Amino acid sequence: MVFSLLNYILLLLYLLVTVSCIVVVLRENRNPIRSMAWVIALITLPVVGLIFYFFFGRSMKGMRMLSRHNKRKLLHNRHNTRVDLESLPLTGNEKSLIKLSTSLSHYPFVINNKIKVFTRGRDKFEALIKDLRNAGESIYFQYYIFTDDEIGRRISDILISKAQEGLKVKVIYDNVGSFSTRNNFFKRMKDAGVDIHPFFRVTFPQLANRINWRNHRKIVIIDNRVGYIGGMNIADRYYRDSTVDGYWRDTHFRVEGEIVDSLIFCFVVDWNFLKKEAVMLQEYYKGERMSNECGMQLVTSGPVENYDNIALTFLKGISGATKRIYIQTPYFLPTDSLLHALEAAALAKIDVRIMIPRKTDSKLLEYASFSYVTQCLKAGIKVYLYEPGMLHSKMMLIDDGFATGGSTNFDFRSFENNFECNIMVYNTEFNSRMREIFFEDLQHCKRLQLTSWRRRPVFHRVMESLVRLFSPIL
Repeated sequence: MVFSLLNYILLLLYLLVTVSCIVVVLRENRNPIRSMAWVIALITLPVVGLIFYFFFGRSMKGMRMLSRHNKRKLLHNRHNTRVDLESLPLTGNEKSLIKLSTSLSHYPFVINNKIKVFTRGRDKFEALIKDLRNAGESIYFQYYIFTDDEIGRRISDILISKAQEGLKVKVIYDNVGSFSTRNNFFKRMKDAGVDIHPFFRVTFPQLANRINWRNHRKIVIIDNRVGYIGGMNIADRYYRDSTVDGYWRDTHFRVEGEIVDSLIFCFVVDWNFLKKEAVMLQEYYKGERMSNECGMQLVTSGPVENYDNIALTFLKGISGATKRIYIQTPYFLPTDSLLHALEAAALAKIDVRIMIPRKTDSKLLEYASFSYVTQCLKAGIKVYLYEPGMLHSKMMLIDDGFATGGSTNFDFRSFENNFECNIMVYNTEFNSRMREIFFEDLQHCKRLQLTSWRRRPVFHRVMESLVRLFSPIL
């Protein structure tokens, strides 16, 4: 009798907690698709759904990265370059995009910059290593994944050497992204004088509060003169030759000019957030004021923002396209609004192409991505499967003058849960170069056709439909 009564009490408590969680989900007025996914998970997955909600379903909206006082100090130190958009050869859509991005992320549009694109990890890492070795004042280093492998050890050795020379070397790595890397790897750097910290250290009792929030950014600033931003992490899989099994194809950028100021500001905000104190307030771009007239703007987003910044800029850009939209992404799990915008563009006879990998590093995300393919093909969107390896590139170009790349995947997690950053480039020459790269990658792709796609195995179709139900929370 006592045992039975205890069971009833535990069941009642469980039901109360589950109902309370559902009420919280509904009261937050989130994306209705996302809310429905959580409600389904809580109802259909007893205990497991509840555990998943506590770890992955809670919102960070309203949390401050910086106090108002410290934010004013940081903004005061930035170079406030004013650019007359009307005097530049920009389309109406591009001008609107710049204004929207400024309102959302508060990073200025700047025109005096240079950019170099890397599509091979070996080229990117050799350039980065050369710049790190030439550093004379400071290195600010932020990566989602920092692995203890050949390339990771080469770079960590340089960071240690520079710290021992007396340079300011500050490193942020994501605790979840680098979870498989041994603590001794980071401890060695710390003991040698590298100021290194994990972003959102996942420990008890904060585990449930932190494991879902990932700092997915990949930023390096050297001597406040040169910057790196893109999708490549610090891992050998990016460094391998393209003919080797397990090769990851990605895109990264090296930048110089006023855009470096924005990268510095982004790093400083994250650093101050994890250190919980006002530091690094006097950082600013120290390079030459060039006159290259390559327009750029940094856009950041994260779970603490009032809006899904990068998702909104993507939506604005896609909705205003008149010629073409080319997208590369490792995971294609678009929000409802972004999917409809792509469908509308394709139906309006705009050349819409999406490139995703044939095989990803996650079977669940692969099924989820493939679940959107039929809908895309029906609307006339051209879908391509990249075959040589894992396509990890995150790139989108629109019409003749705009292209963006960075850390943001075309999926719910990047748009809503991760701390991300993308560089928006407004330049016809750069757009043309990115278009060439896209068509070079097309040579290694298979284009999907609706008739043959419909004949894929029934098991795959069932799995895609099931996983798609949970795609907003993957």
